Amino acid sequence: MTLKRVVVTGLGTITPIGNTVGEFWSNLTTGKSGAGPITRFDPVNHKTKFACEVKNFNPEDFVPAKELRRLDTFVVYAIATAEEALKDSGLELDKEDLTEIGVVVGSGIGGLQVMEEQHTVLMAQGPHRISPFLIPRLICNMAAGQISMRFGLKGPNSCPVTACATGTHAIGDAFKIIQRGQAVAILSGGTESAITPLGVGGFENMKALSSRNDSPETASRPFDLERDGFVMGEGAGILVLEEYEHAKARGARIYCEVVGYGMTADAHHITAPAPEGEGAARSMRMALKDAGLSPKDIDHINAHGTSTPMNDKNETAAVKTVFGEHAHTVAISSNKSMVGHLLGAAGGVEGVAMAKSIHHDIVPPTMNYTTPDPDCDLDYTPNKARKLVINAAMSNSLGFGGHNTTVIFKKLDWSPGA
Repeated sequence: MTLKRVVVTGLGTITPIGNTVGEFWSNLTTGKSGAGPITRFDPVNHKTKFACEVKNFNPEDFVPAKELRRLDTFVVYAIATAEEALKDSGLELDKEDLTEIGVVVGSGIGGLQVMEEQHTVLMAQGPHRISPFLIPRLICNMAAGQISMRFGLKGPNSCPVTACATGTHAIGDAFKIIQRGQAVAILSGGTESAITPLGVGGFENMKALSSRNDSPETASRPFDLERDGFVMGEGAGILVLEEYEHAKARGARIYCEVVGYGMTADAHHITAPAPEGEGAARSMRMALKDAGLSPKDIDHINAHGTSTPMNDKNETAAVKTVFGEHAHTVAISSNKSMVGHLLGAAGGVEGVAMAKSIHHDIVPPTMNYTTPDPDCDLDYTPNKARKLVINAAMSNSLGFGGHNTTVIFKKLDWSPGA
């Protein structure tokens, strides 16, 4: 089988620091924090009272008010983001064979908001008052399903659900589907909206969240010695992946090429990473082999970088294992220092950032890096974005359950030694 080349032609985001790609990228590169007091509910009884919420988003700009009753917020984010990504791609759907355009968009948690809401109805009024839209609103695959229905996309359609690795798995899966010739274009990424009493309570009781209520903007501090947990985020990130010849034939603007995909399991623990990031290291190596690149070819790593003590230490160890001496010269950054942890949407949003980084030759900063950690001693691009020629870059996502996944992007016509 002759494998197809796959490129990125469209981007869409809704994030805590911007509801368009332009706004998101501007704020990401200038170090703006999306953290603030929780407004989705009254967090008075919660230890953590802040999060990275999406702001100034009007769902009726994308979905009629009557229809909103049938959709959870994570699905609305996905629809809005897909619309931006499609428009950005320049694909004219009325001129395309829609059986060859697909959707691979996942969510780590799905409709937690409607689940809580309808459980309250069940307890107060009984099962006969449960909404008939409960199940279609809460299931994770409904984001991919709704995107396909809204735009008439009849190609491959699926929904990875791998916790915090979801968005990157979606991009990698879409890459492989197009590479095999089973679609000419796929909308891929992740979406999430789990800032709810149950979501926040669950994460804080497992001691995963930062409790810096006096300074939300500086709470997410990946790789810093004083990190004390992640900050919950929400939103969506979707990339239009397209077969290269198809994109070239229609004169599409191309951000970058997707060239490598790796995925492994820790087989170790439900939440803790394998010691020394062993599973993450294998994922990175698999992606490099798939791309035909060596570690020294990678200029930038978009780290999972959650700001939790265990993740950052073990991801750093994994990078050292794979990259050797080059680990100390590659530019690493964590977008989560600004947008928080978007869970299943994280990899999608970080994929958008990767495409922009390669397109503009800019590495976003890791904010709030003030106290070096002896266990995290690499170049994390501290506190200020950096101009850097980025020929090839790697994005890592690591999820509860031991899921590890890596995607590698590169400049379209760059090859090692060229």
